[in-house]
Amino acid sequence: MVGKVYLVGAGPGDPDLITVKGLRCLKQADVILYDRLVNPELLENAKEGAQLVYCGKLPHYHTMKQETINHFLVKYAKKGYQVVRLKGGDPFVFGRGGEEAEECAKHNIPFEIVPGITAGIAASAYAGIPVTHRSLSKSFAFITGHQAGDACAEHQWEHLAKGVDTICVYMGIAHLPIITKHLIVNGKSPQTPIALIHWGTLRDQRIVVGTLENIEEVVEREQITNPSMIVIGEVVSLHKKLNWFQEEIVPNIPVANR
Repeated sequence: MVGKVYLVGAGPGDPDLITVKGLRCLKQADVILYDRLVNPELLENAKEGAQLVYCGKLPHYHTMKQETINHFLVKYAKKGYQVVRLKGGDPFVFGRGGEEAEECAKHNIPFEIVPGITAGIAASAYAGIPVTHRSLSKSFAFITGHQAGDACAEHQWEHLAKGVDTICVYMGIAHLPIITKHLIVNGKSPQTPIALIHWGTLRDQRIVVGTLENIEEVVEREQITNPSMIVIGEVVSLHKKLNWFQEEIVPNIPVANR
């Protein structure tokens, strides 16, 4: 009997942010293939005897190639197992969940998508930055930092600079100078606020704020690295007023007990 694959979004880091349905799938799984940015606390919910398979990827270094992950999803499902592919954030937001679902469909493997809270929304919220605001932002876009080096995406910068109020950039640290340059050259004010949220939603979350003009200096001075979400737009100006999360943190209290 063929099993089933569940592509489950683990959320942005805080283990409390996984959905009820995602947690139920996790507890019932025979095999869990999980990513690097999945909070290890979530794996404590695996049932006794469940097989855990690490699929983590670092920039420029893949522990497991995507083709191998696809192969394992099909392999375990064909053995009759209930398989959870546990992915940081949401499976369909820069998570290659679409490719994994296609592979299941190709081999007639039943699958289900369990959405998760994506970092563009959650990390921003935990930094006190609403991606939309009645007065400041009526539109937002999610883009990948890799777009900055993609010649095919060059034409999109003018639209992003002039047509989108809030821009959330995933995996953008390495390309930050190119991103800011593209936006300024295509019409975005150099004084546009920008925030970088490092380890968003976790206890060691750090936030740095600047403008498109000076953010590179701020990032270098504060030594902000991956994983960090970049948020660009006037809504960043609300950060200080709405920064609820870091003010709430009490030392020595575990994340799960907040």
